[in-house]
Amino acid sequence: MKILITGGAGFIGTHLAKHFADRGDRIAVLDNLSRRGSELNLRWLEERIPGLEFIRGDVRDAATVVRAAQGREAIFHLAAQVAVTTSVTNPREDFEINAIGTFNVLEAARTSKSNPMFIYTSTNKVYGGMEQAKVIEDPARYRLADLPLGVAEDWPLDFHSPYGCSKGAGDQYVRDYARIYGLPTVVFRQSAIYGERQFGVEDQGWLAHFVISATLGRPITIYGDGKQVRDMLYVGDLARAFERAVEQMETVRGRVFNIGGGPGFTLTIWSETGPMLEQLSGRTLDVRYGKWRPGDQKVYVSDIRKAERELGWKPEVGPKEGLARLWKWAQENRRDIA
Repeated sequence: MKILITGGAGFIGTHLAKHFADRGDRIAVLDNLSRRGSELNLRWLEERIPGLEFIRGDVRDAATVVRAAQGREAIFHLAAQVAVTTSVTNPREDFEINAIGTFNVLEAARTSKSNPMFIYTSTNKVYGGMEQAKVIEDPARYRLADLPLGVAEDWPLDFHSPYGCSKGAGDQYVRDYARIYGLPTVVFRQSAIYGERQFGVEDQGWLAHFVISATLGRPITIYGDGKQVRDMLYVGDLARAFERAVEQMETVRGRVFNIGGGPGFTLTIWSETGPMLEQLSGRTLDVRYGKWRPGDQKVYVSDIRKAERELGWKPEVGPKEGLARLWKWAQENRRDIA
């Protein structure tokens, strides 16, 4: 199968490229290499995927995207501006990359003769601050009082922040292109994805950012009280979800799935992560606290039963094992992460 991955030199794109190349698929990567670590990831891919096709380009350039989409049997659209804080300071760029960029890739897929499968990486931020959900504060973490299995796909959309608006626009466009044009699409509303080759920064990829900071002896800033809860999904499990969507496309086209670790694989931002990191590092870490950031959810957990039922998928790598793998990668790649 001929696959195009936009943002393919990013963290998730790199893993998807390797995963599907190992299946024998032909991979093309479209990336503008603007993200930290993307050039290192591209080099890593080129060393491991014979015949990898790299297209240096930007999804905001419609003509480039149209050329890249020709003849593809599947398109994984990952290219995005991914930080809420960045979207607040520069909402126009956020809109152009996430909303217009997604529209460009969709149109390229629609007008191509190959009618490719199209999988879009959306975000749990489309549900906004979830103010209507009752949150209970326990001694070490928060929890959703009425949602023990997490947030399902029918939770009301609330595009809080420019990032939520731009990603949400893409989310709904991708869904509607399946209805209006018959394009075989799937939307993944993803939770906290983590794993090796994630060059996390303070605004995005928080677990990798903590690991990198601890590895390099840098201070870590926790915004809020550190009891915020996220369901954690190891990137290898996400790659399997993409594979299942491709295999089941005829039956799941047009569907939206919440994809995360689910209630079984949750972790607090610091009250639980901190002791695990200190155990891995063998020392007390330099931790500082800052004010809560606007729109930060105290708790978000994905209800993944729909994905389990319709994709035949569920995550396998728990946070403790996944964090250990991420830590090992950071120790072996100090030069790159620095």
